[in-house]
Amino acid sequence: MSALEAITHIKERLARNNYFPGTSGNLGIRIDDQHLYVTTSGVDKYETTDTSFVKVDMKGKAVDTDLTPSLETVLHLEIFKRSNANASIHIHTVSNNVISELYHSTGAVEFSNQELIKAFGLWQESDILRIPIIENPADVKKLAERFGEHVTADSGVVLIRNHGINTWGKSTQEAYKLFEAAEFLFQYHLQLASARQYIK
Repeated sequence: MSALEAITHIKERLARNNYFPGTSGNLGIRIDDQHLYVTTSGVDKYETTDTSFVKVDMKGKAVDTDLTPSLETVLHLEIFKRSNANASIHIHTVSNNVISELYHSTGAVEFSNQELIKAFGLWQESDILRIPIIENPADVKKLAERFGEHVTADSGVVLIRNHGINTWGKSTQEAYKLFEAAEFLFQYHLQLASARQYIK
């Protein structure tokens, strides 16, 4: 499977679950050491066409096309420059935005005693999953700098305050797995907090 086929498969999987409201969200995949595919800015990601993705260089400049790459290409570039990851996912959901707003003042949200933290390689009873939360400056270059500080491994996850989640991995499957596990944890946490209001 080519890089374009792999990232298209993940895009369509995310689309089936309605994860691209208002054309939001974007994806990136490494082609080689000098190029990547990213989603095209402003396109409807619920459809797949020959304009769904743009080939860009490692400076984020489109190659051999007039299509405009996603503004958040800089986040994918930080991942690919700082790690050996090959795939990156950036998605906006209600749950990850709410969690990021609730916990931004502490700089992270933590989960323990939850089966789904095993998706992040945490298998011991005492393990704690800590997901960093960074602020969301209007300047995407500043956002990329803050984001890059947390790219310390070939797979990972970062929340941007009221601006969605980024997950990345050595493959599209790994990046998607981390996204899906994080979303489960966010939704569980919020539903549990809501249920506790009605239980004495």
